[in-house]
Order: sequence, then C-alpha cells, then structure tokens
Amino acid sequence: MSCECCEELEVLRIGDTVEDFTLTTFEPTKGDFGKYSLSSAMQAKRWTILFFYPADFTFV
Repeated sequence: MSCECCEELEVLRIGDTVEDFTLTTFEPTKGDFGKYSLSSAMQAKRWTILFFYPADFTFV
C-alpha cells in the first residue's frame, strides 16, 4: 500500500551521503541549547546516525 506523499520521499541507505546541515539541539548534561553540524562531526571523524521521529522529544 502506498500513498502519494510517500512516493516523493527519497530513500537513504547506509553509506549514502547527505547535504550538510546544522541543527539546534538541547544538551541535557549542560542544561542548555547548542548546535550540531554534520560537517563538524565529519571533520572530527565521528559516527553519525540520523533518525527522525516527529513529535518525540519536543518541549511542551
């Protein structure tokens, strides 16, 4: 079963590259907001796992 909205989504697979991005994050160990940059993580040779789960971990 498929829907029109899903047909437009692009599937990423392990090893695929994505465009650089920067996100605003909350760092619980510091109790403050910060930034995450994919390019910075790649320069530091850090592994990155991307996952998206709408409405989870949101501030209310």
